[in-house]
Amino acid sequence: MINIDSMTGQKALVTGARGFLGSHLCSRLLDMGVEVYGISRNPSNDPESKIHWCRGDFAELSSATKLIASIKPDVIFHLGGLVTALPDRELVLATMNSLLVSTVNTLLMAADVGCRRVLLAASLTEPTFNFHDPVPASPYAAAKWASNAYARMFHMLYQTPSVILRPFMTYGPEQSIQKLVPHVTLSLLRGEAPKLSSGEWKADWIYISDVIDAFVAAAQVRGIEGSTIDIGCGTLVSVKDLVNQIAQLTQSKVQPIFGALPDRPFEQVRTANSSEAYAKLGWKPKVDFNDGLRDTVDWYKRSLDHRADSERKLGAHSLHSTVDS
Repeated sequence: MINIDSMTGQKALVTGARGFLGSHLCSRLLDMGVEVYGISRNPSNDPESKIHWCRGDFAELSSATKLIASIKPDVIFHLGGLVTALPDRELVLATMNSLLVSTVNTLLMAADVGCRRVLLAASLTEPTFNFHDPVPASPYAAAKWASNAYARMFHMLYQTPSVILRPFMTYGPEQSIQKLVPHVTLSLLRGEAPKLSSGEWKADWIYISDVIDAFVAAAQVRGIEGSTIDIGCGTLVSVKDLVNQIAQLTQSKVQPIFGALPDRPFEQVRTANSSEAYAKLGWKPKVDFNDGLRDTVDWYKRSLDHRADSERKLGAHSLHSTVDS
């Protein structure tokens, strides 16, 4: 059992701190009494934020050098980078710089400052070693694959205390509306029919709080340096079943349009090795898929209701202002 007080007072540096994983992780670390430094190219300007926000891009060695050397973090969570599994050629350089170069820069500087642990996020889109000549199916997958190869090399050659976690299909509140679950949920709540692929692809879905539990555990458990650990439930649910369940939860009268978009080529179907995560981290998922999906849909519904209420109040205020004038 992990002692959540064991990181109290430590410094954690989080790249991609405004992203889906990063924002949830920062909130958890703050609750644990950790001093959190959030790195982003567009940092928050919220004066009430308890995060120490820093503007930076770790694809630039000078930026990584300056920030890591000045902060001297105990733990680095490197979660930043361009996230898209599209196979478009114009993404080659963008993903290489934002993912691969930034990871190498982080590993170089972590060794210099004596960082206790470096946590990296792998991707389920990376090719597996089940084939004789595994080939990445997108620039993103290639950049992630190469990044984690460097992390393993840094650990083997230079004893850099790196640990790689591979979250599977993560979902939950506050995810980008471009992702499947929020896109479908918001479309149905608005009475719009989402256009989708065939829906036949299956994935191992994992709720965001469970993923954050795993990252927190991996920051503290000893003797796991050099490991690559899957974070998932170990079961498969098809996109079609997921979408149909969201439709039931939203009580939408519109029907999703399956087959309107092409399926992604070469998309892998794989489940997480959840037994290894338990063996190495003492971690296993707590949130049932049905409960997690219900909580996620409820969150987006409240978000829409709040926005509609704000717009009504703004409209009423504008009307009164016009009458008064």
